[in-house]
Amino acid sequence: MKKLICTLWVMAGFFIVPAFGQADSVDVTYTVTDDYLNLFESDEILEVSLEFDITTFRRKRSDVEYLDAQLKYTDGGTDTVVKDLRLRARGEFRRTFCDYPPIRLNFKKSKSPDDEFSEIDKLKVVTHCKAGNEDYLLREYLVYKMYNVLTDHSHRVRLMKINYVNTNKQTKPMSAFAFVIEPDEYFAKRLGGAKISMEKLTQKNIKPESMDRTAIFNYMIGNVDWSVPGQHNIIIISQPRTERPDLGTIVAYDFDYSGIVNTDYAIPHEALPIQSVRQRYYMGICRTEEEFRKSLVQFEEKKDAFYQVIREFPYLKERSKKDMMTFMDGFFNMFDRRYSIVYSLLNNCKDF
Repeated sequence: MKKLICTLWVMAGFFIVPAFGQADSVDVTYTVTDDYLNLFESDEILEVSLEFDITTFRRKRSDVEYLDAQLKYTDGGTDTVVKDLRLRARGEFRRTFCDYPPIRLNFKKSKSPDDEFSEIDKLKVVTHCKAGNEDYLLREYLVYKMYNVLTDHSHRVRLMKINYVNTNKQTKPMSAFAFVIEPDEYFAKRLGGAKISMEKLTQKNIKPESMDRTAIFNYMIGNVDWSVPGQHNIIIISQPRTERPDLGTIVAYDFDYSGIVNTDYAIPHEALPIQSVRQRYYMGICRTEEEFRKSLVQFEEKKDAFYQVIREFPYLKERSKKDMMTFMDGFFNMFDRRYSIVYSLLNNCKDF
């Protein structure tokens, strides 16, 4: 499935399409309130219990069939908050590969507007995939946090410790790290726009500063598992009140195939001229040398903050932190006297 998806976006990359405002179909959603989500206002780890039929969930792995569930947590005092909800598996590759597939939570209407999950309808949960794989999950979480350092045009995330309780049979609860991702509709509203879905799209339909920032960030972390034409692992936001309302803003997500996370299942698509996700390959649109230099300034300015995100994270093993920072060194070492990173981008870029 993953290879099929990658094949589609590689093929789609060769097409040139009409302007952003001339899409065949546009699905615009404005469905959120003016209140921001309590859940993403804190960086503190949130411990919760999630009770559901884990046996059926892991056997069926359905991304259609929902199961009844309850989420419980302490609100900071002594009171326990109980949320009734439904959940299902989600994802493309990880849903079939992982022992513990990613989850989509679907909340019922809340009568308590001040709890952590108030105002939320649906919520994505990134799970640890397999026993012993929490390192990968924590690395991916840190990628999102580095993206937050670079720009507000990125999904916010919240780290959790979930106690999984199986309602199907009596077993000892399992505890594991997970993280939740800011829902797209709230994220789009925060940017003053709306998430859109379009047919026929290339990188030329995206605001240049947004396109280059996203492409260089993916290059920095060693991620080639994304595509604008295929709308794969990216979302597009319309911002009608900006200087260029005819162009969209792009935001990347889903970084488990990146070299900095380095999961044991991550391999680059066979159509790409690299053998490992630890090899960087730039997949952005071609610009002039001067334009690339301008785009790279913000990465130079955020260098120390990127490393700080990794260094000060208390839940990741030191050897994993060192590996992530060594991989980042490979990117920033190209900011040398010759500024060789520019030539690397020029050599790999695409004339869409």
